[in-house]
Amino acid sequence: MLAQLKSTALLGLSVYLVEIEVDAASGMPAWDIVGLPDTAVKESKERVRTAIKNAGYAFPPRRVVVNLAPAYLRKEGPSFDLAIAIAILAATEQLHCNNLEQYLFLGELGLDGSLRPVKGVLPISLEYCHTDYTLLVPAANGEESAIGGTITYGFHQLREVVYFLENPQSLQPITAQSPDFSQLTPAQSLHDFVQIKGQSEAKRALEIAAAGNHNILMVGSPGSGKTMLSQALPGILPPLSFAECLSLSKIYSIAGLLPPNQPLILERPFRAPHHSASTASIIGGGRIPHPGEVSLSHHGVLFLDEFPEYRREVLEALRQPLEDGQVTVSRVQAQITFPCRFLLAASMNPCPCGYYNDPHRQCTCTPSQLQKYRSKISGPLLDRFDLQLEVVPVTFQELHREQPEEDSATIRRRVLAARQIQALRFANSDTIHNGAMTPRQIQQFCQLDKKSNQFLEQAFQKLGLSARAHNRILKVSRTIADLAGSETIQLAHLAEAIQYRTLDKKMWMG
Repeated sequence: MLAQLKSTALLGLSVYLVEIEVDAASGMPAWDIVGLPDTAVKESKERVRTAIKNAGYAFPPRRVVVNLAPAYLRKEGPSFDLAIAIAILAATEQLHCNNLEQYLFLGELGLDGSLRPVKGVLPISLEYCHTDYTLLVPAANGEESAIGGTITYGFHQLREVVYFLENPQSLQPITAQSPDFSQLTPAQSLHDFVQIKGQSEAKRALEIAAAGNHNILMVGSPGSGKTMLSQALPGILPPLSFAECLSLSKIYSIAGLLPPNQPLILERPFRAPHHSASTASIIGGGRIPHPGEVSLSHHGVLFLDEFPEYRREVLEALRQPLEDGQVTVSRVQAQITFPCRFLLAASMNPCPCGYYNDPHRQCTCTPSQLQKYRSKISGPLLDRFDLQLEVVPVTFQELHREQPEEDSATIRRRVLAARQIQALRFANSDTIHNGAMTPRQIQQFCQLDKKSNQFLEQAFQKLGLSARAHNRILKVSRTIADLAGSETIQLAHLAEAIQYRTLDKKMWMG
């Protein structure tokens, strides 16, 4: 007998239907899975066979053929286990249900017939929330699926699914309460700015970076506070909006990184991969591409400590995502695009020994060592940092100063005020902050008076700036003006923005 039902699969962020066809015909006992399955799908044969027996049903002593359509798309992962098992039970008349076509089945089976959670349920539920489909998923995925909006039922055992299909009135769908986004708190950070002594210039630069989502590079001697400053950055970022939360949570659902019993990511991410990370782990990839660190940092912070220690090909691969806000991974089977609108915070020493230009320690690096170290960061990549600053070591007096430092909550209030100005400014566009302004928006919102324009021209010539650096200076100037509550960009705002572009000439060109 032939049985047909539906499941789903993911290709990047795209969701597509998979039709499960099972034919249980007479003949020598055997069974095959066709339809371009990967290893995990092929291995489901033993999981499904054993789960059916341990759930109290009979596995047919027949020739069983399972087809996963469409056959031209590779099927990945164990999420088809439940669908295959239900189809086998229907094909062998151990399950009597006349409306299997209205359900979408997702779930991995344990050998005892239990249902285990799978990845990517949230984007699937969001995709089919306005259709007549009903999702049947493991209980652990129930709330995640219900958040997406599709009618959802959650189960712990295969036996429970069979009973529900034969008695659909026996169970109520899962209802999930959406969080109150007006009450969300900012991301938790490892440090509060009140704990960081001195470093007023670096704190100001981080405030500007948070207010406009500008990339920032900090260069300084070991122990000057670069890492601690970066780890305090999430604490001054605004909370996620509803749209940002859903966009980010879809990525984490696909990656299988949603925390247990938490169907949504409610805080801006702070990702800090080790400098030994591969290009695929940072950008995304694999035989069937999965999101990398740049996408896991979407709407949050990607912190790269010891910046020059990353492999050059990894750093150069960041250039396109930083510019476009998305990354496209191409493979023979498909071309997949993941969003990655993140704030890049990087820190590095000025030289291999770490003490170039240090006021208290002597640098021991030779000119060739210095050149080799700095050449690891190309000019085009350096050009994509809106803010570049030198972090000087903290003095003894600053460490023991009794006057309290400004805390993160105070800085965050100014950042929120600047972000609200930007939200009104870009209300009729897809742009959400100054750092993502298009050239047309720069021309519209970053007008300079005659005196400021002349000053920018002098800086452009003296510093040898590129057109990209010119536009990024205007973006930073606009953010500084927003922090000051100014409708127009003043000369002081422009001058402060320009000073954050002098490090590349000072450090890299002598």
